[in-house]
Amino acid sequence: MARKEIHWQNNTFPIAYDICNPAAGHDMIVLHGWGSNKEIMQGAFAKRLPQFRHIYIDLPGFGKSPNPTVLTTEAYAAIVDTFLDTLGARKEVVVGHSFGGKVATLLQPDLLVLLSSAGIPTEKAWDVKLKIRLFKLFRHLGLGSLRRYFASDDAKAMPQNMYETFKNVVDEDFSDIFAAYPGPALLFWGKEDTATPLSSGETIAGLIEKSRFYPLEGGHFFFTTHAVTIADTITKYHTNETDTNQTSTRESDATL
Repeated sequence: MARKEIHWQNNTFPIAYDICNPAAGHDMIVLHGWGSNKEIMQGAFAKRLPQFRHIYIDLPGFGKSPNPTVLTTEAYAAIVDTFLDTLGARKEVVVGHSFGGKVATLLQPDLLVLLSSAGIPTEKAWDVKLKIRLFKLFRHLGLGSLRRYFASDDAKAMPQNMYETFKNVVDEDFSDIFAAYPGPALLFWGKEDTATPLSSGETIAGLIEKSRFYPLEGGHFFFTTHAVTIADTITKYHTNETDTNQTSTRESDATL
């Protein structure tokens, strides 16, 4: 593991990262989801896609990358962009799982790969809605310290700045951002996913004009058991695109 300090908006972010296949001719950036880390992504893909230099990042506040402040999804994308610049990395392929999918989309890569991405709000259960309303009422009354009684187990364990960050990102509607993404996208989804349901994937596939949608068996972390299929699909698409671009370049040069 390596670490590089990134300076962004008067804050310093020590970003933990790993690089696989450092001599490869193409770059692939891999972003984990909320509450996760780069090791989960490496476990799925590090031994595959040898044509790419893999860059695995612990996003600020997760894994071994501390976060000193409150962030938004746009801030995460800006920090990652700055980090990639320091490495001289090209955004040829960016893979994002769940929350990482929103960050990946904002990075505007040449090829976007979404794994059960967040970004499409879903209807909450009535008991969750009730807890949210009660907490907002208590906070309005100056009783925000009661958060521990209303937050989920995951949220209870968060430091305050990460809890505020979570509130910034959890219910975002990225529909317009997905629709505005101009490049090709490969969307892989767990059919039994309850965190970001299959219907969300179908919606995103309809929003991104140049997308291909691949429903696969499994839940939110379906990619850990379908890494071969995902890697083979990325390889096939990237190889075809590279061959097409090289042919177009040769034909263009021949007419000069």
